[in-house]
Formats: sequence, structure tokens, C-alpha cells
Amino acid sequence: MPGAIYAEGLVKTFGDVRALDGVDLDVPEGTVLGLLGPNGAGKTTTVRCLTTLLRPDSGKAVVAGIDVLKHPDAVRRSIGLSGQFAAVDEYLTGRENLQMVGQLYQMRAKAAKARADELLQQFDLADAADRPTKTYSGGMRRRLDLAAALVVSPPVMFMDEPTTGLDPRNRQLLWEVIKRLVSGGTTLLLTTQYLEEADHLAHDIAVVDHGRLIAQGTSDQLKARTGGERVEVVVHEREDITTAVEVLRGLGKGDVTVEEHTRRLTVPVSGGAKLLAEVIRELDVRGTEIDDIGLRRPTLDDVFLSLTGHVAEAKETENGEAAEPRGRGPKKEAAK
Repeated sequence: MPGAIYAEGLVKTFGDVRALDGVDLDVPEGTVLGLLGPNGAGKTTTVRCLTTLLRPDSGKAVVAGIDVLKHPDAVRRSIGLSGQFAAVDEYLTGRENLQMVGQLYQMRAKAAKARADELLQQFDLADAADRPTKTYSGGMRRRLDLAAALVVSPPVMFMDEPTTGLDPRNRQLLWEVIKRLVSGGTTLLLTTQYLEEADHLAHDIAVVDHGRLIAQGTSDQLKARTGGERVEVVVHEREDITTAVEVLRGLGKGDVTVEEHTRRLTVPVSGGAKLLAEVIRELDVRGTEIDDIGLRRPTLDDVFLSLTGHVAEAKETENGEAAEPRGRGPKKEAAK
């Protein structure tokens, strides 16, 4: 059976630009899918199609067991959406904003007030509940916006770059809220440019670029595709590079990469800390002095760079309506 969020062959074009080029997703109930990609990759367009804000040109989408194209009103009653910018009325208080959302969902006034109080406590906004939201900090507005998306306790949530622009403390606070939501059974699709965020929160990660899904798997599966562990050595003298290359070539599992200007050498390895100790001993025996040495495991930054050829924070344009045409990168197989 399809998961709580399911998409098959989603296509969306704006003029000559193909913003989505056949996106497939399947998110099991009670899990988090991290949707990664630079601005312009198609993340926001995907969210807008799945949440009924845009109609795809072709393809199928089912959210919370409801066909998005056939029954959009029913889908809206079953989801929560937190966009890239806090959608709150700055002239209302925090409490009034939440009560208004409850009443729009046809909650009784007493129930809407009780739910507002509960969420204000949960999001650490109780002390500011009766202040106009125009006096709130950016982090407080983001928390209020997320609280508003949860007024009716939806089974499926969409968060489109919810922590963009937040300081580390507020980002950490939102992470804790998200983890509590998911532990309570909520299914979440989270778009983000912060690879650490996806690594920390997501059960599964999908990488999107140029409107295509180019890879999907767990964080560990995706990291394994970049070649595993590497030993990095910085020798003290440039003339020691040749000796260090010989040592690393003998103990490593692949080609040695050399950066002459930094005197840094890198080689893929297996064996972890034990192999690292062997490298240190062999360099010492040969009288090669080193400034630094370490065992490096691949990060999601490495994954993204290897898949797309650019870093995740690439400054491209996605406005949900049109974007500059871009070349297509090679389509890659999903991680198994």
C-alpha cells in the first residue's frame, strides 16, 4: 500500500521550464522524509502540488489516503503546512492567531481557546501569548506559524524550509518539536537546505535537482555511495609528500589525492581507527613529520556535492512560477 504521502510521475511546467520532471515519492506513515536540493531544484513546487496549492500537469498524488487531484478539499482538512515565511497576522496576538485558525477549521470557540493555550505552552510562547505578533522575534514567529499548522492535529505535515534564517537555539527548539510530533505518529515531509537538519531528523532522504529525484535512501546509504572512510594527512614539509603518498598507497584502498599547496593527502580506507594507527606508525618509521591526521567519514555535504556537482546552498531561483532554464544533470539511481 502507498504511504501517507505518495507521488508518482509528478510533472509541472511553467512556460518552457519543467519545474518537476517526473517526481516519485512514497513516505511511510509516522516517518520523516527529508527533501534536499538547492533553491530552484523543485522542492517548493513539489510541496505546493502535494498540498493542493498547485495542480500538476500530470502524475498522481495521494496524501493521507486521499487523491489530491480528485478531492483537494478533503486533503486540506487532513494536512498541516508550514511555509518558508511565517504566515501570521502581525496585528493579532499570538493567542488570537491560533484561535482564529481553530475557528476557520470550524472548532467551537471553547475548544479553539483550549487548543491555543496548549500550543502556546508547547512552543514556549505562553509569556508572549497576549502581545501583538509584530513584536515577536523571527524565531517566535516561526514557532507560532508552526503552531498554527498544528491546531487541528493533522496526521500529515509539510514543512518547507521551516528553520531558514533561525539562529541555532531556535533551530534546535524546532527540531525538538518536530521529533515530538513524529513520535506521536505524524508523517512529515521536510524540505531543507541544511544537510545537518536532514541528517538529524529524517528517516529517509530524497535528493532533488533540476526537477528530478536523483537519489533516495537513508543517510547512511547515501553516504556509503561517496566511498566510505578516508584518511587525511597534512605533512609538515612539502618534500615529505612523496614518502607520504607511498605510505598511503600501500595502506589505502584507492588513489591518493594530493593538494600540493596545503600539503594535504587523502586516501580511501577500510579498517577505521586501526588503520589510522598503522598510518601514523609507518610515517613515524620513515621520519615523516605531520601537522595533522584524521579519519574522515562522508557527510551529506559530500553526498550532495558528488550527486549534483554543487553545494546544497547554491543560489538559484525558485519562485514557484518560473525559473531560468538550466541544463539537465545525469539521472542517478536511487540508493538501495
